[in-house]
Amino acid sequence: MIVLVFNCGSSSVKFQLFDMEQEKTLASGLVERIGMAEATLHYEPADRPFRRESPDVLDHTGAVEEILAIISDPARDGVVPDRSIIGAVGHRVVHGGEWFSTSARIDEDVIGRIRECVDLAPLHNPHNLKGIAACQRILPTVPQVAVFDTAFHQSMPRVAYIYALPYVLYKRHKVRRYGFHGQSHSYVYSRVLELLAPPKPSELRVITCHLGNGASLAAIRDGQVLDTSMGMTPLEGLVMGTRSGDIDPALVLHIMGKEELTPSQATTMMNKHSGLYGISGVSSDMREVIGEAEADHTRAQLALDVYCHRLRKYVGAYAAVLGGLDALVFTGGVGSHSALIREQACQGLQFLGVDLDETANAGASGDVEESISKAGAAAATWIVPTNEELVIARDTVDILSRGESG
Repeated sequence: MIVLVFNCGSSSVKFQLFDMEQEKTLASGLVERIGMAEATLHYEPADRPFRRESPDVLDHTGAVEEILAIISDPARDGVVPDRSIIGAVGHRVVHGGEWFSTSARIDEDVIGRIRECVDLAPLHNPHNLKGIAACQRILPTVPQVAVFDTAFHQSMPRVAYIYALPYVLYKRHKVRRYGFHGQSHSYVYSRVLELLAPPKPSELRVITCHLGNGASLAAIRDGQVLDTSMGMTPLEGLVMGTRSGDIDPALVLHIMGKEELTPSQATTMMNKHSGLYGISGVSSDMREVIGEAEADHTRAQLALDVYCHRLRKYVGAYAAVLGGLDALVFTGGVGSHSALIREQACQGLQFLGVDLDETANAGASGDVEESISKAGAAAATWIVPTNEELVIARDTVDILSRGESG
């Protein structure tokens, strides 16, 4: 089956095209700055990447049309000679609320439930719905599947997802922990099971660390998420590129009073102006923060120290949740490629069995699966590059092969 995967944002559509017989990527890329005069298409077939301006792309439907036109362009050897060979479309959908613990074939009922979750993910779900609607118009006979960021975490026990607020708020408004980056945590966990091949896979205690501009941890045993660091929204948990992560909730009210902020302004402050960027004043990009810290920029160094302190704290907490630790896994742009962050995050975790091989860690490319723990370490430490798009494609094939619907 040929599967087209979409990840739709407010002004961009990322895509990847898979031949699922071999799980081979045929093409990938994105259309960005949709609706703007400088809209561009970035396209990456295996051997001929290119970029071009696409100023006529005014909406998500136009972006999907542009993508289909490029991947079926005979002048480019026709990666997809005919649209009719596309067997399915898989969509990343950020929030599925409590409705979805697995992926689902898209129908009107599923669309309605995704729409009901807009209040839980107002920055994401509306744009995911636009991508679905665009594909329904352009590829009306091709089945579509929604793959939810939150679904993998629906195995969490109630003690992990219920907040200590009046219970009626959960009943009325579904205020609870949901967790995100589910495709990444799921993929990395499945790879660790294959890499370690433990005699009793169900007993393997794994902490997966997805570290990118957004960041989250998950404590996983027997395929079940026992806890995860992001909450009802992606704001909770670790220090991130521009997100604050955990803070005293009363602090928000205090700052709103002092600075005369509206709720919207406070939300923007915590999501867009905090994290690495807020502390360092330099950048939200970890590479730039590290560069400034190495040049003796005091606040950049402080941002790194706070980031790694929070990360270590969560690893220790999740080891307690799991009752020990067998594997610690790093993924995401920062997790896979920053030896410094991995080194600092693992400092002081020897009591959990984490014993980093400094040479292997420093020499790791981050582009392939690599063990970075010393031989004989009680807890294996690995780099596993994530592949969220492949998870979406696999789920799409699986749902359709089982004939499941929403």
